[in-house]
Amino acid sequence: YPFCKSKYIQKASLLLHIGHVKIKMIFKVYIYLREGPMPKISYSEEERAQIRSSLLATALELMSKQGVRHTTVEQVYKKVGISRTFFYTFFSTKEELVLEALYFQHPHILALAQKLASDPALSWREAVTEFLALCCRDGKHGILVLAIEDQQFIFCRLSKDSYQVFRQKQLRLFGSILECFGIKASPRAVNVFINLSLAAIIMRRAIPDTLPLFVPEAADDAVNFQINAIVSYLDSLRI
Repeated sequence: YPFCKSKYIQKASLLLHIGHVKIKMIFKVYIYLREGPMPKISYSEEERAQIRSSLLATALELMSKQGVRHTTVEQVYKKVGISRTFFYTFFSTKEELVLEALYFQHPHILALAQKLASDPALSWREAVTEFLALCCRDGKHGILVLAIEDQQFIFCRLSKDSYQVFRQKQLRLFGSILECFGIKASPRAVNVFINLSLAAIIMRRAIPDTLPLFVPEAADDAVNFQINAIVSYLDSLRI
């Protein structure tokens, strides 16, 4: 009898152990499906920099194609292959991710302007026109421009310091673009160029979804008119 009792206890203990292992496995699968792969215990600074760049490039790609509102943090970190917890060691909020993605594309935009400005096959007017036209196209070149509703959503959540940083980086980018095309980047010229170019870009991308009362069939013609006006204005400022 003592032997039988011990045998039953052993079997019960084994079953409990198996059940515990299964529960742990199920929990791990749940965490994996919810948050993605668990991060390594430690990463080098170089590895973290590479992961951060991958997150920004992925966010930029998704937001350019489907918009900021329709791009989730989950989509970004799962596509990169990291967990939700690890993602938040890089960016504390979605708003921060959006801003950093905007900054991340600045070198690409500037390189595009430099390439067109130095193209011997293009006149000055053709180069500037092509640059603005490419920026107006709906994310086909991976250029992220915040829609009207995205601007309202993001910037009402920014601190004063974050807004100032954004404004400084914006002024630096648009000033560098003007200089690429041989235009002196005076404060007035930069400010007017920002407003004129963003107005054309945002309007083209907003028709017809955000601006349904505009005539979609005339969208391209209207934007081409705006671009020609911008180019004429910039031509008057050339050094």
